[in-house]
Amino acid sequence: MEIKEKIQALSDRAEMLVTQIKTEEATKQSLILPFFQMLGYDVFNPLEFCPEFDADYGVKKGEKVDYAILINGIPTILVEAKDCNDNLDKHGSQLFRYYTTSSAKFGILTNGIKYRFYADLDEPNKMDEKPFFEINLFDLKDSSIEYLKRFSKDELDVDAIINSASDLKYTSLIKDFLKKQIEKPSEDFANYILGEIYEGRRTSSIIEKFIPIVKKSLNQFINETMSDKFRETLKGTDSEVTNTSKEEIAVTEDVAEDKHKILTTVEELEAYAIIKSILRNNVDLSHITYKDTESYFGILFDNNTRKWICRLYINVKKILTLPNEDKTHTKYELNSLDDLYSYSDKLIEVLNRYIN
Repeated sequence: MEIKEKIQALSDRAEMLVTQIKTEEATKQSLILPFFQMLGYDVFNPLEFCPEFDADYGVKKGEKVDYAILINGIPTILVEAKDCNDNLDKHGSQLFRYYTTSSAKFGILTNGIKYRFYADLDEPNKMDEKPFFEINLFDLKDSSIEYLKRFSKDELDVDAIINSASDLKYTSLIKDFLKKQIEKPSEDFANYILGEIYEGRRTSSIIEKFIPIVKKSLNQFINETMSDKFRETLKGTDSEVTNTSKEEIAVTEDVAEDKHKILTTVEELEAYAIIKSILRNNVDLSHITYKDTESYFGILFDNNTRKWICRLYINVKKILTLPNEDKTHTKYELNSLDDLYSYSDKLIEVLNRYIN
């Protein structure tokens, strides 16, 4: 089984268990140890994966980090574990102390859901305040899974990771910064943009006036870029989709407008076009809408969330979920979005429940 499938299975397991896990120890046993097992480490061999590793700090004796991964007997990765309900932002200083006293190259702070990876990129033998990499089991991305492979037992190359970590760290920080500006532009950011386009005097009131304009412009730019990519994608798809009218596949300007930190992807819009092409002979397509959420992409009848035709999970795996008449639902795994055509009859059946 590939790491992508393994981590998706672990993510599904975490979603089922997280509400039942109440302690740090339960988090370790249920989520954290399986995570490192997935990476190929023998979590029951203290010569490789050592629990309660000594990390004395100055005059403080008896300090222990939860786990140390040993390579040829040398501690290389320190792991500090917290309860799955804990906010990791409160716990970085503890790992910082342990890291300073050891020869470890990496530190991992985790609550079983989020895994934050640290190194000493800014100052030797002193753990950075910001992680250079983070993976979240509830928000898996292909790029993160691909990078995580570098920490598997069979592929671990300390020098190679260190060489790439700086770029990764600052790429992540830049992306976080841009995300914040898209959601809520700062005065400094708005002032910088005005410096490039506004010829008048940039007073505080002028900058404040332009902040919502900057936000709208950023979101429209993203939306228009998505629209272009979406249309390019459709050019190469099945003729049944590419023959769909421009009105059917158009992406309206407010599709990607800032809605609760959600950005509708090209794949989701492609799936929307396919499903509309499936249903177009059964209903006026103005009745078919979509609602994007943080966890799934839903297709609705008459924009009514209680009349959902299907839900799509397009992340590590592609999953189609269809509602049953008894209020339950059934999931179907897709190899590609083209597989949606295989469920045409089922999609039409669901639609007919709302029409009739």
